[in-house]
Amino acid sequence: MITDTHKTATRPLFGKVAVNRTDTPLFVNKMKFIEAIRQFKEQDSLSKLRTEVLDLESNLHSVKTDKIGVLNIHSNGDTIKISQKHLLDQLDQIADSQTLERAKYYTERLEKALTEIRTNNISDINLTRWKEYEDIWTDSLWLIEKRDSTGVHTAGYWGNFIPQIPNQMLKRYTKKGEWVLDPFVGCGTTLIESQRLGRNGIGIELQESVAQKARELIGSEPNKHNVVADVVTGDSTELDYTEILGRVGQKSVQMVIMHPPYFDIIKFSKNPRDLSNAPSIDSFLDKMNMVVEKAGKVLDKGRYLALVIGDKYSKGEWVPLGFLTMQEVLKKGFMLRSIIVKNFEETTAKRNQKELWRYRALVGGFYIFKHEYIFLFKKR
Repeated sequence: MITDTHKTATRPLFGKVAVNRTDTPLFVNKMKFIEAIRQFKEQDSLSKLRTEVLDLESNLHSVKTDKIGVLNIHSNGDTIKISQKHLLDQLDQIADSQTLERAKYYTERLEKALTEIRTNNISDINLTRWKEYEDIWTDSLWLIEKRDSTGVHTAGYWGNFIPQIPNQMLKRYTKKGEWVLDPFVGCGTTLIESQRLGRNGIGIELQESVAQKARELIGSEPNKHNVVADVVTGDSTELDYTEILGRVGQKSVQMVIMHPPYFDIIKFSKNPRDLSNAPSIDSFLDKMNMVVEKAGKVLDKGRYLALVIGDKYSKGEWVPLGFLTMQEVLKKGFMLRSIIVKNFEETTAKRNQKELWRYRALVGGFYIFKHEYIFLFKKR
């Protein structure tokens, strides 16, 4: 005879209540919810436990169906903000358990996730609720269909990298209120994302006209976290980073994000100090070495530096510019933690001449650039 604790779990439970599950956040009354799921652990059979889960799920459907006051309309000090889909999926897991013991184990885990906070030294990610962070990527291949164009983000500046890159880096490797340095700020993509996420940002830009454009864009983005987003005009290879940080009362930063020119692929100015005008690859690498050294001195130990860069062709030869630059960072005592490969967005020119570039590749015996790298380093 099969006891109730070993019966096969069925799935009609949630089929009785039609719930359109979304990532819309629920404001759950912490005390009421914890009290409800603790009732699961008091049950002596799976059928009774499943009935309790169904009752709770019905209350979570909407404020109108909430009979026990488990849902709040707004957040307050006694609420838990959680994705509706994630919470209902966790209840599904409890109800679908094959044994009463396993169901109570999942209940205990859910209670712990909602009552305990466990983070690390480099981010605000609550590791007891790690399944909720579906927006954070952990794979090393990033296939991104299109750039984020929300808010003030613009693709109008040549060489401007997509906002998703600093967004992912900042959420993984910084906490709210910390400081980020971008020595090649361009039109301000990193600082815009920093401001959105509640991180302070310092950027350096060689050209005053570009720096001013960045300031205007950043100033047009809502600063709901009241953080600093400052753009300094100057040469990243020569400026005193410690002095720059001192202006805002800081001695160090907690992350560095670099998106330098890919040597001379795009000429950003006629200024001989511009890395895109470096006379040779060796000169370019020497200048990158100088920037890394300066940035490394103000980066806290154990924190991260992200380098976004691609390769290039020169006289029919593929030049591994990305890996050559990676080596310059390693020379400064950094530890390589990850190499991310991101698909490269087609330029307008190449998009309009797609067939021509395919023909050239077939004739020339090469492959068309479709990727770039994000090298992730940790300061030893």
